[in-house]
Amino acid sequence: MATPDLNLLVALDVLLEEGSVAGAADRLRLSPSAMSRTLARLREATGDPLLVRAGRGLVPTPRALELQERVGSLVDEGQTLLRPSKVLKLAAVERTFTMRASDGFVENFGPRLLGRLGADAPGIRLNFLQKPDKDSAPLREGRIDLETAVVEPTMGPELRTQALFRDRLIGVIGATHPLARKKISAKHYAEARHVIVSRSGLDEDSMEGKLLPEHFKRHVACSVGGFATALAVARHSDLIATVPELHTASLRDGTYSFALPVSATGFTVSLVWHPRLDADPVHRWLRACIRAVCAPG
Repeated sequence: MATPDLNLLVALDVLLEEGSVAGAADRLRLSPSAMSRTLARLREATGDPLLVRAGRGLVPTPRALELQERVGSLVDEGQTLLRPSKVLKLAAVERTFTMRASDGFVENFGPRLLGRLGADAPGIRLNFLQKPDKDSAPLREGRIDLETAVVEPTMGPELRTQALFRDRLIGVIGATHPLARKKISAKHYAEARHVIVSRSGLDEDSMEGKLLPEHFKRHVACSVGGFATALAVARHSDLIATVPELHTASLRDGTYSFALPVSATGFTVSLVWHPRLDADPVHRWLRACIRAVCAPG
């Protein structure tokens, strides 16, 4: 099988950006006829027309739209690899990054991360946004630069991911709760009153409930929108909060934590970003900082 001509990637990237043979020819300093021949080669290589006529212009096919983001990031990464490397002067960097993460992640890991940024790159501002849903469109559209998430099959296949840590659910009660002086059984746990985390208020939408055994029933007395709030409620009431252990490590002062007496599924929290930022040296450094502050120990 013949080796594909990788120069076609650059031509494809420009053609899809311009949506015009003449425009692409002008950018690449080729004649329109040479650009037309290149488009013909691209159509043969991909087995797709890529650009088809609509009125006086050309519009991309579904295959072309599928390729556009991937081709653009490949070309950008290739150009970065072929440029002379530059020493990253973090102290001189002036950038703003937007990261979407749960409140628990920000409260537990944010202070250490911001401490590293302040020491090494004081010109970097980090904006944390809440996660109202699991939609990956903000990453694809460039509205956010990073996200923490439990990777699921519905996540966009083009996104890059890096595991940060493995977490598990634990139970938390106030220090004066009657169960704090007992070995907590599955019966104790099921029959006690619980505060759950559910953005809709419905039991079936409970974030931690999805990780508990199927058909397991708890006595739910209250629902809240986040794990930090659930802990605040449990600290000053007779309710049990079921929360991620590492996500909440710095938030459980004044409470009693216990291993769940029922089987619960563990989960991995990952860092997620769009490939357009994969080779960006400052973004890469920020990812390394996040991995470091999340590392065990």
